[in-house]
Amino acid sequence: MDSDGYPYEISDIRISVLPGRSFRFSHDSLTVRDTPESATETKEEEKIMTTPTKTQLRSQAWFARMDKMGILYRSWMKNQGLPHHLFDGRPVIGICNTWSELTPCNAHFRELAEYVKKGVYEAAGFPLEFPVMSLGETNLRPTAMMFRNLASMDVEESIRGNPIDGVVLLCGCDKTTPSLMMGAASCNVPALVVSGGPMLNGCYLGQRIGSGTGVWQMSEAMRAGKIGIAEFIEAESCMNRSRGHCMTMGTASTMASMVESLGMGLPHNAAIPAVDARRQVLAHLAGRRIVEMVREDLTIDKILTREAFENAIRTNAAIGGSTNAVNHLIALAGRVGVDLKLSDFELGSDVPCLLNLQPSGEFLMEDFYYAGGLPVILRELGEAGLLHKDVVTVNGKTIWENAKNAECYNRKVIYSFKQPFKPHAGIAVLRGNLAPNGAVIKPSAATPALLKHRGRAVVFETVEELHEQVNDENLEIDETCIMILKGAGPKGYPGFAEVGNMPLPTKVLRKGITDMVRISDGRMSGTAYGTVVLHVAPEAAVGGPLAYVQTGDMIELDVPERRLHLDVSDEELARRKGEWKAPEPPARGWYRLFHDHVLQADQGVDLDFLVGKSGAAVPRDNH
Repeated sequence: MDSDGYPYEISDIRISVLPGRSFRFSHDSLTVRDTPESATETKEEEKIMTTPTKTQLRSQAWFARMDKMGILYRSWMKNQGLPHHLFDGRPVIGICNTWSELTPCNAHFRELAEYVKKGVYEAAGFPLEFPVMSLGETNLRPTAMMFRNLASMDVEESIRGNPIDGVVLLCGCDKTTPSLMMGAASCNVPALVVSGGPMLNGCYLGQRIGSGTGVWQMSEAMRAGKIGIAEFIEAESCMNRSRGHCMTMGTASTMASMVESLGMGLPHNAAIPAVDARRQVLAHLAGRRIVEMVREDLTIDKILTREAFENAIRTNAAIGGSTNAVNHLIALAGRVGVDLKLSDFELGSDVPCLLNLQPSGEFLMEDFYYAGGLPVILRELGEAGLLHKDVVTVNGKTIWENAKNAECYNRKVIYSFKQPFKPHAGIAVLRGNLAPNGAVIKPSAATPALLKHRGRAVVFETVEELHEQVNDENLEIDETCIMILKGAGPKGYPGFAEVGNMPLPTKVLRKGITDMVRISDGRMSGTAYGTVVLHVAPEAAVGGPLAYVQTGDMIELDVPERRLHLDVSDEELARRKGEWKAPEPPARGWYRLFHDHVLQADQGVDLDFLVGKSGAAVPRDNH
């Protein structure tokens, strides 16, 4: 390190092992001389390391050292067959990989990482791939959301503790995208996201079938007696027939779209199918670009501005995106110091839905890409005056420079702003005595006639109770009732599970009814649909009003007026509160840490001690 605290750069190294020579190390250099040392030296010592130069790259605090620690850091890396010139001061790019065979959406990321590496090498960078916890929605219990913050800590400390100057984040399944961005944002290094891409369209009996959405539709059809188990099983392979994440506008596709609309990914990151060669090209170009970003010092905080988040909120409305984007964007904003609140999502309430995609519509992500992809949506928003055009993106251009010439090739998939697919979209934020701190609903996925409804509550205290009773012919419920599920929030489940889209009672399904008003403190999959009120805050497990609802209470839902009201007097609610007992917290481990520090749904469900960023100062040496 020089007097200003900058590490030195290695500019030239020549090492050979010859008979009759010995090595000598000093605090800033390595020299070689003839032996024995008592012999008359007839020539000057040959410097192995030349005069260092000043650089601001973090990695040089490891690799430019000319002392014992420099040898330690470089030498062990070389057992991978790395040539010495890679340590010459070029940017070290971490490739943060969420590959896992337990996360099928991300199972192709080993191959994708190789294309990123090609681009990094091409731009004279030094790529080093590293793993982090992979969060798969399909297998991970009790919910992948339980581990989003843990994975973000994994990413943050992996970046901060290693010789990394910039990072490419390989994301796919729902929670991998926010967790990786949150961790990188807390370090505030140059970062670029490469999404894994959606699966090809599902096709069953000549019809499009969407991942997730088809599961919910066909499971209800089977419970209603319309199809059999053999047909249901046959549809499985037809639904998920290629690598990639969900091809509906579920949370994975939504978050890939948020990446692009925030400026954190290259144009077309959102929609290129995983098996399309252009996904590999995008990964290659991302590898080239991240090296340039390091040299430009284009850090995350210069991209994730307040204006970028407002662009993302409006984009989420225009694509009919998942309600899960709410807590992910709030949590991400908290990591970079942007004060984003639940009420800010009303910025999208006047934005029409422009995208005819399941679960709100007909088509799938493959069709979206062929129709022009997310740049077309961004152009429509920009021409309508609903896009902050000057925000910077990872490719160094503004978001408007990336989108202004985008062309739509299929107006059956992407509608125009003047003639939208649905006039009302976005995320509606509800408040009232049942949700003092807010709740959310996705109008584009709801039944219009139910957006203003008054009904009798039928309460399920736990998800187990729901599953035990929903098929009971003696359950006193009909389509006019409002289903209530407690214990699904951040602390209550624990982990804030996707159980809010409760299955309808069998006897209601047999009438041909496909939707009812449902209210919970949990989440639902972005692939799901229905008149479902979610994220009720405070949750039942911390003594929010939802905890005191009883079967038979009357509830009023008025989405146009943003109102969610429990028709019970304050005095009666106070009495019920006095009888309520909080559930026991988990005993140990991550579950206990999560329970004790997790924030509520309206605050993004981050851990209280993770809000904000710590930067990427170089830690102390390890020996």
